[in-house]
Amino acid sequence: MYNLFIANQDLYDDVKSSTVTYFDRFIEAVPLYVLGILILVLGILIAGWIGEFAKRRIQSRTNDPLMSKFLGRGIRFILILIFIMLALDAAGLGNISAGILAAAGASAVVLGFAFKDVGQNFIAGVILSFNRPFDVDDTVEIGDIFGKVKTLEFRYTKLKTFDGKDVYIPNSDVITLPVTNYTEDGFFRWDFVIGIAYEDNIDGAKNVVLKALSEESKVVSDEAHQNFVTEDKLDTSTVNLKVFFWVDTKEFGMQAIVTKGNVVRRVKEALEDAGYYMPADIQEIKLYGKETELPISFIDKLKLNSEEGKQKK
Repeated sequence: MYNLFIANQDLYDDVKSSTVTYFDRFIEAVPLYVLGILILVLGILIAGWIGEFAKRRIQSRTNDPLMSKFLGRGIRFILILIFIMLALDAAGLGNISAGILAAAGASAVVLGFAFKDVGQNFIAGVILSFNRPFDVDDTVEIGDIFGKVKTLEFRYTKLKTFDGKDVYIPNSDVITLPVTNYTEDGFFRWDFVIGIAYEDNIDGAKNVVLKALSEESKVVSDEAHQNFVTEDKLDTSTVNLKVFFWVDTKEFGMQAIVTKGNVVRRVKEALEDAGYYMPADIQEIKLYGKETELPISFIDKLKLNSEEGKQKK
């Protein structure tokens, strides 16, 4: 019994001694821990300030909000990682920071396979920040998505479609898919078809259409962007003319569409004022054979359908 008491007393003394030792070490390390926390907090604030400063400087020099925002965030992220390492080292936990770096290197390989798409999008985002086929508010078509560029993030590019949808396209798709930029040079060519009667003068109609185009203020016409009219098709009851004209696409949404509507209206009214006839599509029925008259029953059926149509109106 006495031996058991001595053993328990020794165990108690060991636990007490160890606890006191660890507590003393903790008290001694508190200033270091506080210093590490201060370095971390100040580092985050400094990283945020430097990132924002770099963003403004880059934007003022390049006039590129997408690249400046992307690089500003990248600088901030890298600085925060550096301050985390410094804070751990100042707190006397340098071995932990080394272990974190070693574990990060090992896990990067594993995560690289597990999140291959995320890595591809990140690398594509870095590439796009320096070399891309669009700017903010450009009207673009990426794949089958059509809209305005709003922002570039690490993993995706955000487009705002003209029907109000926010579409987030992975940066890897932006790199690999065809990208059509409608506002890079500020011009886009519209076209539409209008039909005149067979007996109308084609050259005269062309001149009327071109004059109507010149009277629309939003239509662009210069040496590089020429408007023209050409014969498109001999239809059933009309000679179809195809009208090609250029508009400014810096504002591709409502303005460009309204301009096209104004041009269509001007051309239609100009042709009517000039005496040109734009007939509707007419279906002609021809009977071949000995009989030259329609059967009575067929004529009666046509009359009956006509009377029913009038009654519905």
